[in-house]
Amino acid sequence: MDANSQQQPPVLTFEGQRYDLNSLPDDVKELVRGMQVADAQLRMHEDTLKVLAVGRQSMAMQLNEKLKGVAPLP
Repeated sequence: MDANSQQQPPVLTFEGQRYDLNSLPDDVKELVRGMQVADAQLRMHEDTLKVLAVGRQSMAMQLNEKLKGVAPLP
């Protein structure tokens, strides 16, 4: 069987409405591609923030441990 004959046309779901992506004007398709890139970048940066937060938490724990032997200012 030909896998291409069973593929459904791509559908854009936006604001609760569904659209045939192939039938949209080129400028709309370009906006959709731009939003997909923006979404991917947001996910990447959210993951980076999570990694940084974990690293910062680890450093705070190390700092807390190392300061146990240091007398604080009165």
